[in-house]
Amino acid sequence: MRRFLPILLIFTLLFISEAVAGEDRPVVKLDEKVPNFTLKDYSGKEHSLYDYLKSKAVVVMFIATQCPVSNAYNERMVDLYKSYTPKDIAFLAINSNKQESIEEIAQHSKKHGFEFPVLKDWKNVIADKFDALVTPEIYFIDSTGVLRYHGRIDDARNPAKVTQHDLRDVLNAYLEGKPLPKRETRPFGCTIKRIDQ
Repeated sequence: MRRFLPILLIFTLLFISEAVAGEDRPVVKLDEKVPNFTLKDYSGKEHSLYDYLKSKAVVVMFIATQCPVSNAYNERMVDLYKSYTPKDIAFLAINSNKQESIEEIAQHSKKHGFEFPVLKDWKNVIADKFDALVTPEIYFIDSTGVLRYHGRIDDARNPAKVTQHDLRDVLNAYLEGKPLPKRETRPFGCTIKRIDQ
């Protein structure tokens, strides 16, 4: 019986470690309600996701100041904001990169004409909950707080090479009350620089 105890102990430890790891797994999944979160923008003002659900929907964008791929989308993100805010779609940007400061975020936002809030996700807590890995990475949440689309803005870093306007197609279908043409696409960009574990 004693020789089986080490094996039993190993299985017990594996079970416990998996259970603990499960607590840290992302909580945001397609067709499920996104838990509320509150973050501050670069001016120190707090923004809560659920406050924006008073709109028809919310687009959450993980972005960066130093990533060339994210920066290639700056103008497109501004255009999306200007096109869909009048249609009652809210936009929230989140910066989760550990090395990008509040001052840098403020300067970057003003330089590129961001009128949407850019929130600082210290210690990448919200990025972990969304399982966001790159910038830019997009999450579209409907008015009930349910995640309906996750992925990219479109299919090319170079605007001249875009053939699929994924996010625009999703927003247009949603506003027209039609089934969404896509639910998930593969985002691409720079990896989010997380804190050391």
